[in-house]
Amino acid sequence: MATVVLLGTLDTKGHEYAYVRDLIRAAGCHTILIDGGIKDKALVQADISREEVAKAAGATVQELVAAGDRNSAVETMARGALALCLDLFRQGTLHGIIALGGSGGTNLGTFVMRALPIGVPKLMVSTMASGDTRAFVGETDVTMMYSVVDIAGINRLSERILGNAASAIVGMAKGYANFQPSSSSKPLIGATMFGVTTPCVTTARRDLERRGYEVIVFHATGTGGKSMESLIEAGFMAGVLDVTTTELADELVGGILSAGPDRLEAAGKAGVPQVVSLGALDMVNFGARESVPAQFAKRQFHQHNTTVTLMRTTAAENAQLGRIIAEKLNKAASPVAVFIPRKGVSLIDVEGKSFYDPQADAALFEALKSNLRKDIELLEVDTDINDPAFAAQMAEKLDQLIKGHQ
Repeated sequence: MATVVLLGTLDTKGHEYAYVRDLIRAAGCHTILIDGGIKDKALVQADISREEVAKAAGATVQELVAAGDRNSAVETMARGALALCLDLFRQGTLHGIIALGGSGGTNLGTFVMRALPIGVPKLMVSTMASGDTRAFVGETDVTMMYSVVDIAGINRLSERILGNAASAIVGMAKGYANFQPSSSSKPLIGATMFGVTTPCVTTARRDLERRGYEVIVFHATGTGGKSMESLIEAGFMAGVLDVTTTELADELVGGILSAGPDRLEAAGKAGVPQVVSLGALDMVNFGARESVPAQFAKRQFHQHNTTVTLMRTTAAENAQLGRIIAEKLNKAASPVAVFIPRKGVSLIDVEGKSFYDPQADAALFEALKSNLRKDIELLEVDTDINDPAFAAQMAEKLDQLIKGHQ
């Protein structure tokens, strides 16, 4: 039988946790209720007490209360809860985890969730889930569910929302407990894709799959790039098809989809073969049109949809991006090949489309070529990035690099 862990502060949310726990039990799952609170007496009996949680972090509840530092206490209890949950997972008695709360409860719950392996069901019911959740989710598979009302009592709204949450974690936990993983031993390839580079990545992915690889595609939305780099660092990837390096433009110019300053460095550090191109470096990403900073008012834009506004990169920005990419790849200790699509880096950077700008592209290409280490293979192809011939050449080259590296 699947077991669901419920983690929270039972001094303030005890009745709500008891309600969800009983629903989960009624649906056929075991439960383990962990108390991460320290302020007042628990409103419901826990299976793992706050004293046990504090002890797992090398502290006592009395010490935390006496110190009077709420933030430090929450961090300590989070570390203790994490240690206990990892033990439960290793013992095979954690098939899903759920937490409820506001900012404090969300910090506690997601701190533990982010450390559990990808694939373990994680559901955070939170008052914070309707805003920017990157601090809570990170590059993991935490599911955030907006509570609509505060986690403060059972009423006609909260009982329905918490009931849905209970049903969701039960379904996920049962599915996880009974899941039969693939026995595939195919080498994994990480690939980056955007809507404007989808034809290229789709063609290359199919080619690599025919060659015996399993390809995992990451949406280059900042978090996607970070997720791929984390998996590279963790040793999952045999190779990288980094078609879409657009996140670097957001990092440079100030868009909303940056993957941080370390993007495009993990494969080189880990010794993983990589084939890199310049996908979607013609654009910087913002939200709705009114969200674009005033300093960019006179720039060229493309309205992708009502919530996504694209801004064309300039020749000066592209020249800087070319240098940045060269500098990052120059540090690589792994086999690298770089592909330049001479006729455009995205679906809208081709003749007749809104971001077509040969001069801006030329600045990108020339800066990359003049700064790239001379022993790094650089291939210029007289097509746009989404031409099937371009995709096929990238896939073939990555296959060669991986086999040569092995």
